[in-house]
Amino acid sequence: MDVLISFFTDYGYWAVLFVLIICGFGVPIPEDITLVSGGIIAGLYPESVNVHLMLTVSMIGVLAGDSTMYWLGRIYGIKILRFRPLRKLLSSKRLKNVREKFDQYGNRVLFIARFLPGLRAPIYMVSGITNRVSYTRFVLLDFCAAIISVPIWVYLGYHGANNRDWLAQQIKNGQHSIYALVAVVVLYVGYKIYKAKNMKKKRD
Repeated sequence: MDVLISFFTDYGYWAVLFVLIICGFGVPIPEDITLVSGGIIAGLYPESVNVHLMLTVSMIGVLAGDSTMYWLGRIYGIKILRFRPLRKLLSSKRLKNVREKFDQYGNRVLFIARFLPGLRAPIYMVSGITNRVSYTRFVLLDFCAAIISVPIWVYLGYHGANNRDWLAQQIKNGQHSIYALVAVVVLYVGYKIYKAKNMKKKRD
């Protein structure tokens, strides 16, 4: 986090935008820590960094990174696996697993993916490869998920900029809360699918 804060302090909004976009490519930089770091510099230097503008920049960066993965899959299709760096991100086994997630949960998996760092980029790429969802719908689902998490992390960093111990604890609590929320959503969706299948069997 200290490295990100230093980088963001030197280069401001553009640095935050850049890091969030490459986060969308699956680069191993935690997105939540990046967002918190953006909020921290807004809290440390309010005279030069506006926290609300930081939130706007963060949303743009998050959506731009996710959209890039979608369009890479949409434009190049399965041929994208020939590109070695992306082959590590989306192996044949992972491609199969993500497709199974789409079959199981439908487009809802796009909403859930925003809260799953390890699967986010592959899921977005597969949504483009399979062309199962239009870009408009993709952005809408991604935005609805991002508007839940992004403001939390940015404003958390802003309010905890001068109290790092408190901030570290709140980050941990926030991560646990998001995972709990995702678990509830997955269980609910699974229950609805199970119920719908049972009703279909009864009709047949």
